[in-house]
Amino acid sequence: MKTGHSHLGQIFCIGARERRGDSVAREGTGCRRQTARPPVRDRDIRVALLGWLRDQHADDDSLILEELGLCQGEARVDLAVVNGSLSGYEIKSERDTLDRLPGQRSIYSQTLDHVWVVASPSHVPQLRKSTPRWWGIQEAAVTAEGAITFRVIRHAKPNPKVRPLALARLLWRDEALAILASLNLAQDLRSTTRWALWGRLADQVPVPILRELVRARLKARGDWRAGPSPFRGDGSARSAAKSQRFQENRRRLLSRISPRPQR
Repeated sequence: MKTGHSHLGQIFCIGARERRGDSVAREGTGCRRQTARPPVRDRDIRVALLGWLRDQHADDDSLILEELGLCQGEARVDLAVVNGSLSGYEIKSERDTLDRLPGQRSIYSQTLDHVWVVASPSHVPQLRKSTPRWWGIQEAAVTAEGAITFRVIRHAKPNPKVRPLALARLLWRDEALAILASLNLAQDLRSTTRWALWGRLADQVPVPILRELVRARLKARGDWRAGPSPFRGDGSARSAAKSQRFQENRRRLLSRISPRPQR
């Protein structure tokens, strides 16, 4: 599925040479001893997961971002996929603790349409108990050959309650103002703060429409920050068809907006 919800049995060879050699021969003794497997690192899981997502979305117009900041940097989700929804992937390796999870749980649940935690096996039991039931869980393990394998423990479901203000806060000030102006909702706000703009969007625009508008703005930014360039699928004819459908849906949704009394 293009939202990245079907990862069962996917295998990626990451650092196989470093990790190979579970048994090592001792010179002159003929006996063999077992060496400890290095812990699965965040980097190993990230590279494998990023590769899988890029393969899955190579022929569509999805945007894949690393370290997407939410709520002005109060939390950063490790990987995000922007297409017909906004999906986040949080990585928890063996070297990580779950100490930051309560704060992440609050912010991710306000903003993202789907959430996946991709974690080492040691974290899975606690994640089953400490994450919302609509969050997905994937186990990331390493084979004797050094391949990263992913196994779905629990499938992600749609977020039952995205918070409109948290969603609006994904927008830059000029983006928020442009959207409000296009909806004739920017009266008396052109010189005001971004918080006032976000508040007007949250108060006046229905969540389904706001979701579409925010995703479109994120995808329109392109390479908008330092560091690795975001990945964007090729899409070709499929992208053109999706773009046309998006425009039709946008016109249909916008026609449903009736300004609410301003507070």
